[in-house]
Amino acid sequence: MNEPLPGYRFVKQVGVGAASKIMLATQIVTGKSFAVKHVVRNSPDDDRFIEQVENEYAVTSKIEHPYLRHSYHIHRVKRLLKVNEVYLVMDWIDGLTLEVARPNRLNTFLTLFQRIAQGLDALHELGYVHADIKPINIMLAPKGVVKIIDFGQACRIHHRKERVQGTPDYIAPEQVRRMPLDRRTDVFNLGATMYWVLTSEKYPTAIRGEGARGGINLMSADKPIAPNELNDKIPVALSNLVMECCKDNPDERPSDMKQVGSRLDVVQKLWRKYRENVRAEKRSDSPPPSGSGSGLQINEDTMAIEEDA
Repeated sequence: MNEPLPGYRFVKQVGVGAASKIMLATQIVTGKSFAVKHVVRNSPDDDRFIEQVENEYAVTSKIEHPYLRHSYHIHRVKRLLKVNEVYLVMDWIDGLTLEVARPNRLNTFLTLFQRIAQGLDALHELGYVHADIKPINIMLAPKGVVKIIDFGQACRIHHRKERVQGTPDYIAPEQVRRMPLDRRTDVFNLGATMYWVLTSEKYPTAIRGEGARGGINLMSADKPIAPNELNDKIPVALSNLVMECCKDNPDERPSDMKQVGSRLDVVQKLWRKYRENVRAEKRSDSPPPSGSGSGLQINEDTMAIEEDA
């Protein structure tokens, strides 16, 4: 880097974004580790990436929640009176994204997404929508650490964006149609994320890939297949919740993350009761009850989070 961040020593690069680099840095005075997002303006097209970092700082500097990444400081480098570089100092998370560390057991899945719902509910209570929930924007680390990251596309509730912003495989219909965004937008993004984790398939959104000129093709979505039809180990109640989260009409989705979290909690309690019954049947040497089958198995390469007792 041409101009290091004052007060920090860069250790290594740990990630890249559309126009950013993520560095592991050590604060010289305290020795504490931080993640630093670095964006450089090389052309006028990069202005939007500078704006996203500024936006992320405006939102996350106000956040104090265990499941939301906090930003501590932004350092701007100006040339000719214009911001040419930005460094955003954030929580360091020594873990993996959900895209890599997918849970392979149903109970772990339910605990994880309850925590994500709690984090998003706290963000909504501050008046913001994340607007880009997807597997790579959820990080998992040992000792039950769950962090929602990358708030560059976050906006005030009821904000209408000037252009289509979002990730095609997880984007909500109202994002594609450039309608006002609210809590239910994150509900859709989260539902599409749960769909992928449960099924290994992408939910058919209103965006179907990139156009020939690098733009976005808008096509009618394919008819979605319910998760329990793709994997019969998934409880019907959970499958129904995921499908309701992904309804085209926001009015047909759960209205907020409190409802999503509550329904995940119900599924988890029913699942644990079922497992207790199975164990009791095994102890009595009786055949297990018929119905929902064994625990969900999705991917053996996973970083398990701590589960509630």
